Amino acid sequence: MTLHEQIGQLLLVGFRGCSPTECGLVERAIREQHIGGVILFDQEMAEPSPRRRNIESPQQVRALITYLQAQAARPLLIAVDQEGGRVNRLKPEYGFPASSSHEELGQLNQPTATYRHAERIAQNLAALGFNLNLAPVVDLDAHPDNPIIKGKGRSFSGDPAVVARHAAEFVDAHRAHGVLTCAKHFPGHGSATGDTHLGLVDVTATWHERELIPFQQLIAAGRCDAIMSAHVINRHLDASHPATLSRAVQTGVLRERLGFQGVIISDDLEMKAIASHYGLAQAIPLALEAGIDVLCLGNNLSYDPRIAEKAATIISRAVESGRLSPERIAAACARVMALKQKMAARV
Repeated sequence: MTLHEQIGQLLLVGFRGCSPTECGLVERAIREQHIGGVILFDQEMAEPSPRRRNIESPQQVRALITYLQAQAARPLLIAVDQEGGRVNRLKPEYGFPASSSHEELGQLNQPTATYRHAERIAQNLAALGFNLNLAPVVDLDAHPDNPIIKGKGRSFSGDPAVVARHAAEFVDAHRAHGVLTCAKHFPGHGSATGDTHLGLVDVTATWHERELIPFQQLIAAGRCDAIMSAHVINRHLDASHPATLSRAVQTGVLRERLGFQGVIISDDLEMKAIASHYGLAQAIPLALEAGIDVLCLGNNLSYDPRIAEKAATIISRAVESGRLSPERIAAACARVMALKQKMAARV
């Protein structure tokens, strides 16, 4: 693979369009920038509209994914946030099955029920052509005023052992149907009192080491295909950078302390915690220096038709300047390709 192709594999990109005729821009990004994957959403967020972004019906989604895969020289990661409950892109109103939240499953606290529920999600995703579910959430229910985890019913429990147990069932059910999973949000978003979609959130005063336990247990059990970073500031771990941009967190804690050797995916770099304080030109090199392998560019909180090209150019220039080494890009790409091999082996 050329350096340009390797760089492309590090990009997970959102786009507009529900049909092949509407997807010329992402098709170009697949062919020319060699992007590693795409992420689908149901709603337009940057410019609210009655029009759906990528998801209208099961038949439409299946046809769209089939078309996109056919444009790629290498298999694409086709990602979606299908946690269940309120974070649910495949809604019943579009013809998809209803789903329960992590909170509901945790309150029931029957691991076999969690497995069956996750299996229905995974079966549906596999039938549609999705191969990466950006779930489960393994953040603890650690603060009653958390608007984005507690407030949306996204945590299984405040008990790390319960979270780890139900997350394991969620992962196993997806693996049984060939769908990759991504545990999130490292090193823990559950104690936050703010929303990183809206700005920087500091968890220094509320975070506790026990928030690492679900990640630690899933890693030790070999149940982490990928892990997604959080944009929170945690001065216990890094006094200067949010976790996504922190080498102390992503490399020091996740890689070296917890021993995770898989793919680390950033949370969306266009969330205001990053976009309003760094911008892509600063954030992308910092994230890769930190140890992030895949840059999530949802392209939905704001929209740029050339986002993939711009991101690839930022990385290329960082390599040309000597800030990022070709070896760093190659290592991240190798992890992405290993993840795709794992995906192919499960199908």
